[in-house]
Amino acid sequence: MQVAAGCEGSPAATEGADQQSSKKPRLAAEPLLLHAPVKQEMAVLQTAGDGAAVVAVDHGSRMEIAVKMDVTLLHCPLCITPLKPPVLQCNGGHVACGGCLAEPCAECGGAFDVRSKVMDAVVSSTTAECDHDGCGRYVTYHELTSHRGECPHAPCDCAVPGCGFVGPAPALLGHLTALHSMPVYNFQYGKVLTLQVPASLEPRGLLVGDEDDRAFLMVGGALGYGAAVSAVCVRAEAMLWPRYTLKVWASGPAPAPNRKADSVMAEIEVTSSTAPGAVAVEELAYLAVPPKLLVGAGASRRMSLKIRIDKFTS
Repeated sequence: MQVAAGCEGSPAATEGADQQSSKKPRLAAEPLLLHAPVKQEMAVLQTAGDGAAVVAVDHGSRMEIAVKMDVTLLHCPLCITPLKPPVLQCNGGHVACGGCLAEPCAECGGAFDVRSKVMDAVVSSTTAECDHDGCGRYVTYHELTSHRGECPHAPCDCAVPGCGFVGPAPALLGHLTALHSMPVYNFQYGKVLTLQVPASLEPRGLLVGDEDDRAFLMVGGALGYGAAVSAVCVRAEAMLWPRYTLKVWASGPAPAPNRKADSVMAEIEVTSSTAPGAVAVEELAYLAVPPKLLVGAGASRRMSLKIRIDKFTS
């Protein structure tokens, strides 16, 4: 993992680290390389006592350096979560997060009644690189888990049972179409797409937006004597924007003269998932298609659908 630390004028960013006792939190003590991807005005390569290379970059009045450190120093020793402002300190110099204010210090039993401005600065300026393939974004360390949960490059599992492919959504789209020959139905947001599909929804199909190549896996199949239809957006579950709504209509065979064809419709807030193939239609809002709207018999039954997906960016 790559982490960047910015130090404004003082090496005191690690104040209190030398007071850590042998009682360690249960977090794995993984040494991390702290690195700052800055425009280099002057770079000096130095060698530390243990032979490790340390690069100091002078960037005007601000200096950013690449170092190695124990990641547990960036975590609260009581709840093991990453430290974020306000960081509190006891009289013994030990730190804890604001959520553990009422807890006694595990090292000395003291109260956390002083705010550590030094550690506030450290945890606010220490960033880590997202390790998702294709991302490379540097995020404040205590926000890294949240970022991974909504990263556009979050790895997604193949929707075909037994296939172990994992990759970002665009790569998964190519994989499903090239290797598994999954049907693709291109659509434009806000416009109706007309489809004739098997009532079993096998093979599953992908709805792909022309504007952004966003993929939606069709989910459903037999439901009693009828069928069910919904869709899952292939992306990180925590992504809030853009959000999508699905409108889907099913209509029956051509009616008798002077009669109107039966139809049913549902409007659905689309769910997102990095494992779309594992999402069962019963977990979603879906359109229930009654048997009288299906055409054919047995495994050859088909349904006539009209689908519209709307995209909202705010």
